[in-house]
Amino acid sequence: MSGEPGELSVARPPGEVEPGSGVRIVVEYCEPCGFEATYLELASAVKEQYPGIQIESRLGGTGAFEIEINGQLVFSKLENGGFPYEKDLIEAIRRASNGEPLEKITNSRPPCVIL
Repeated sequence: MSGEPGELSVARPPGEVEPGSGVRIVVEYCEPCGFEATYLELASAVKEQYPGIQIESRLGGTGAFEIEINGQLVFSKLENGGFPYEKDLIEAIRRASNGEPLEKITNSRPPCVIL
């Protein structure tokens, strides 16, 4: 038990590795640009799929939303102009946790929609 009220602890069988453990993600984002909410949504989706993953956030320069997995840049809003799709990031994490080579995520969704 971790001592946190309402938190459930599930014991894993000996030798079973928690999904995502050993994978470290760093997300650098522009706080004045309002990108913190996007970071929090993405971090929540990743933690849901990979509870053992380490996610760290850093404040970045204007317009930045950069994602590194195990020290390798896999997504750059400055290069792509938008934000990553969750499914693409989840796939990159799966590859990293399996020891497969990482590829840059080039698909991106627009940062906003003007109606």
